[in-house]
Amino acid sequence: MTTPIIIVDNIHKSYLMGKEAVPALRGVSLDIYPGEFVCLMGPSGSGKTTLLNIVGGLDEPSRGHVLVQGENLVSLSENKLALLRLEKMGFIFQNYNLLANFTAQENVESPMVLARMGRKERKKRSMELLERVGLGDRAHHYPSELSGGQQQRVAIARALANDPPILIADEMTGDLDSETGFAIMELVSQLNKEGMTIVFVTHDPRMAEFARRVVQLRDGKILDTENHRGTEGHREGKER
Repeated sequence: MTTPIIIVDNIHKSYLMGKEAVPALRGVSLDIYPGEFVCLMGPSGSGKTTLLNIVGGLDEPSRGHVLVQGENLVSLSENKLALLRLEKMGFIFQNYNLLANFTAQENVESPMVLARMGRKERKKRSMELLERVGLGDRAHHYPSELSGGQQQRVAIARALANDPPILIADEMTGDLDSETGFAIMELVSQLNKEGMTIVFVTHDPRMAEFARRVVQLRDGKILDTENHRGTEGHREGKER
């Protein structure tokens, strides 16, 4: 039997608001297998983004464990956790998080610099990735010279820089118009077809139709899990 690439085991998370602890997650458990395309959905305050951040090692649970390829994130030192994120995960955010003073190519190269990849190799790989996302001719443009959709494509190329097995995305189409959003999801779907495990949060049910599995959260708990046709079903969502 295939071993999950991500294991979320009885995760609890509370935040202090003044002197009161406010629960965000209440005993969430979830297994995600290699090559899955999983969407986390739920109303505001449901805990979906908190869960995504904990899965990505960007936040710590108050209780419980998260294992990524057998590594317990809770027990890792900050340095080892940073190394795991660098090697095992790519991140895409709603607001792109590009470095304003770096060109598109330099933004894509930045994780490779952290991974100590040689200059010649990272120049070659960054151009290949930009060409893959349709921005080979924008390599030397700064974020301010790119549209929102183009910036998100740079962010996707950056997320792929170190060839991670897992892609973590938070509302990656939230700031984009529908047509651009669908184009971004088509690109991410292709990555999933090539074997990448993808976990993303969206509030848009049309974008959720790209996923193979949709996990519904409410009040910090998993309510339901639905299996979708995934990329085969997205066109119906586009037409509605």
